Amino acid sequence: MKQFKSLSICFLLLLLLILNKVISKLNLYIKKRYIKDVLFIFGYKSKTFPQLYKYRILHQKEQLKAGFLESDDYYYLKFEPILVCNYRIIIFFECPWTKRIQEAITLAKSLNRRILFDVDDLVFDTKYTDIMPYTKVSSVKQKEKYDDIIVRIRKTLKLCDAAIASTQTTANELKNYVSNVFVNHNVANEEMWKLSQQILIDKKNKKNIDNIIIGYFSWTFSDFINFEILKPILKKILREFKNVQILLVGNADFPDYLKEFDSQIILKKLNDWRKILEIVANVDINIVPLQNNIINSAKNEIKWIEASIVKVPTIASNLGIFKKVINHNITGILCSDLDDWYMSLKTLINKRDIRKILGENAFNICKDEYNTLYTGYKLVNYINSITKKHIGFYLPSLVNSGGIYVILKHASILKEIGWDVDLIIPKGDIDLFTFENQIFNVINLKNCVINSQYDIIVATLFTTLYSIINYYKTKKHIYLVQGYETDFYPYGNNYRFIAEKTYYSNFNIEYITISKWCQSWLWKKYKKKSRYAPNGIDFHNFSYYRRNLNKKRIRILIEGDNESLFKNVDESFKITSNLDKNNFEIWYLSYRGLPKKWYNYDKFFHKIPHDKVREIYYECDILIKSSWLESFSYPPLEMMATGGYVIAVPNGGNKEYLKNEINCLFYKLGDIDSAVQIIKRLISDNKLQEKLYENGIETAKRRDWNIIKNRIIKLYNS
Repeated sequence: MKQFKSLSICFLLLLLLILNKVISKLNLYIKKRYIKDVLFIFGYKSKTFPQLYKYRILHQKEQLKAGFLESDDYYYLKFEPILVCNYRIIIFFECPWTKRIQEAITLAKSLNRRILFDVDDLVFDTKYTDIMPYTKVSSVKQKEKYDDIIVRIRKTLKLCDAAIASTQTTANELKNYVSNVFVNHNVANEEMWKLSQQILIDKKNKKNIDNIIIGYFSWTFSDFINFEILKPILKKILREFKNVQILLVGNADFPDYLKEFDSQIILKKLNDWRKILEIVANVDINIVPLQNNIINSAKNEIKWIEASIVKVPTIASNLGIFKKVINHNITGILCSDLDDWYMSLKTLINKRDIRKILGENAFNICKDEYNTLYTGYKLVNYINSITKKHIGFYLPSLVNSGGIYVILKHASILKEIGWDVDLIIPKGDIDLFTFENQIFNVINLKNCVINSQYDIIVATLFTTLYSIINYYKTKKHIYLVQGYETDFYPYGNNYRFIAEKTYYSNFNIEYITISKWCQSWLWKKYKKKSRYAPNGIDFHNFSYYRRNLNKKRIRILIEGDNESLFKNVDESFKITSNLDKNNFEIWYLSYRGLPKKWYNYDKFFHKIPHDKVREIYYECDILIKSSWLESFSYPPLEMMATGGYVIAVPNGGNKEYLKNEINCLFYKLGDIDSAVQIIKRLISDNKLQEKLYENGIETAKRRDWNIIKNRIIKLYNS
């Protein structure tokens, strides 16, 4: 029995362990970020206004998808502001302002994302809504509550960069609030057209019925007021034609003035849109009466679309969008007064062949011009035209180093001129990164899936190149070469093979570099053309002074990661070990590696933020830099910017700006005795000190980012 209990406990523990692993994997899946192009934020609950949600969210998403633009949507009270980091375009559909929306817009703008406002009606100012029938019969409290919503919708609108409207009339009114307005008409989606095909087949197989059904849809209070303009005409038609029925689809009560025609009136409540199409298909005439006012002039053409795709002819008031979309007596009938309405209804009741021709013509026009897939290119082109240039820099990490600093500086320069910049890393646990007071969106590939379009993706280390070359949703792939990375590793290391392959790449990749030396060997050895812009420093952030080398203890700085063979840090410490400890103080700065046991130093600085490094240079007198391989060597330039002296081994990455006996002193790689003698000579020669100091400052000044940033911009704009 005890043995059985022990086995049961073991089984239970095993089961719990398995469940924990499953839950962990599930949590990882749930936490995944999907980086897309467009985020729709809907101002209503989708179930409360399904037609609005369908036409202005789902249909526009389908249009965008046809043009390679991926999107998501959220209800405005259910989304978190941080979500805007995942999208390039944020579209608020009739959203009242809230603190959460303000926070989202502020964050999106700090990331150079575009903010749009979408609207299907004139519900963004009380000067319009005050003339709506609903507000005229509302209680004082209802009116105050509604006005508050409208005022907050207007507040959201004014925070946006541009707007999308469903009609030209609405667009014209929106231009009083934002200058850039695009008209994207409501259209039928693929599923509607699929249903249409089946409905038309069923309709064709039905026997002809003598009764004529006139259909009126979207039976809201506002529509009730519009419907009433036909009151005398409909009563006249119903008396004259006993075979005519009126189908009222919506949520309003039976109108009193039609009660005498009880047997000729059919009432239906609002249904799922799939059912609506079937109901529309069963009527013979679709009517859209409208009172002549600005509200109705701004209404959309959905009623005409839904009738046209099932070949039902429409009679509409000669107003607003219907005046434009209906070609009179060809794709429908337009009425300017009650006499027109009476004659038009009478004609279509009597003439089945005219009903058929009008329905067929409307169907054919609608099929070509009111389909999400056929019209999506207009919305896609507009979105692409206003979207800021989108670039992703793929970095191996965000750990501080010279190479990472260069990438971040390029990113900062582009963001400063308005580009939308993402930092992409293989893994990490942050979504936002701040560099020089600029906020960047961080995409961690371990928990992110990229479905967004890019103008440019930039690989910045050989390990990152292979991840971008297969990403097809980008116009241009760039490889930023900062050094001959093959030699970053000792002989026999497999990374040497991987790095070397990046220079042979036959993929459609453009090469850019920050070093003339890199540009030279890329062409001479691999025949790879590259564009070049020099590296720089923020010289205006540096303070400089002439060092006094006659003091008791001179401070020498050794900089470099001793785990990187080419940094040759050991040699720097061998040099300083030959100096009198009473006369010299040794500081060591490393971004990664820790000091070896035999190193003799007075202070060690590890993983110091880049903006704090200059303070260390400022406190030191002489920099010893023994690297034998550098694409571009920052420490000597930054040391000179503080007025300090540089003793270095010449290499491809520093000879671009270091000139022996002009702004620095070179020693031959491995010649430790010579390096020691050079230090002693520098200390004893005041004229040499003056020369190196003045020329060093001038060299650093010429490398200020503000002077060369236009060349950086040109690298990515070319």
